[in-house]
Amino acid sequence: MLIDLHPQAADVARLVSLGMAKQPKQLPAWLLYDAEGSRLFEAICEQPEYGLTRTETALLERHAPALAQALGPGVLVEFGAGSARKVGPLLRSLKPPAYVPLDISAEHLANACVELRQHFPQVPVLGICCDYSQLDQLPAHPLLEGQARLGFYPGSSLGNFTPTDAQALLCQLSKLLGPGGKLLIGIDQPKAVERLEAAYNDAAGVSAAFAKNLLVRLNRDLAGNFDPQLFSYRARWEAEHSRIAMALVSAREQSVQLAGQVWSFGAGEELITEHSFKYDPEAFRALAAAAGWSCSQSWSDPQGDLSLHLLVQADPAIAGRLC
Repeated sequence: MLIDLHPQAADVARLVSLGMAKQPKQLPAWLLYDAEGSRLFEAICEQPEYGLTRTETALLERHAPALAQALGPGVLVEFGAGSARKVGPLLRSLKPPAYVPLDISAEHLANACVELRQHFPQVPVLGICCDYSQLDQLPAHPLLEGQARLGFYPGSSLGNFTPTDAQALLCQLSKLLGPGGKLLIGIDQPKAVERLEAAYNDAAGVSAAFAKNLLVRLNRDLAGNFDPQLFSYRARWEAEHSRIAMALVSAREQSVQLAGQVWSFGAGEELITEHSFKYDPEAFRALAAAAGWSCSQSWSDPQGDLSLHLLVQADPAIAGRLC
């Protein structure tokens, strides 16, 4: 079953207008994930430069029994599930009463749900197409009634949010999971600049195609007239912010129409497609604590490239004041 709570076209147009009015121009990262964008992102994960997915998957496979024991019983709710390729080890060890993947791409999510039902026929699956960062509560459904909720947020997707917005999102996830909820989250950590920039600008050009597909989507969905050939792709490490900034850079002065408005670009002007903030374990634990979570256990690969953290909710009164 799939519940579709995708933002309406009018809401998308409003968010795009707000983003185009920023300096620099910046659009919500989830707009990258239409059906083609989701397919391209899966291809990025296969590139030799992008080790995050392989590292996190190996961690999950290696520690699945310990992770399941630490999480305890409950419905497994995955935020930003995509193709749900990483959840398998948890489903095998945890054997939850239900699995609830949330993702912005309805087509991608539907395909993932079909495949999961084939591989895990004993686990009921309820897909929810939504922008989970704006979701006030999970929809009422029998699979969610009377069950503890265990959050799963892999892929270091929290890094797409500014630290302030990431704190707000962690507060939001606490509310969605409810009292007693736990959250297993993957966090990509700082590393050599050369490795970071290569991971987001692979030699095969898949990352560039992923970014430029945003312009194709805007043309299709919001009556835009972007010429993707007039933009180049750039991924750059910004040490002062501990983040990778990914942008489409205008090749010359130009104007584009989008959602009934006209927007001007100067030569060399950036349209930020997404940021990816990196946190060392201490910085992430401080961020989580500011959102009312405490870290009960952590796991990391031998190189210290990525860490998994099991978060438990702090005292509800304290969390309420923080959020």
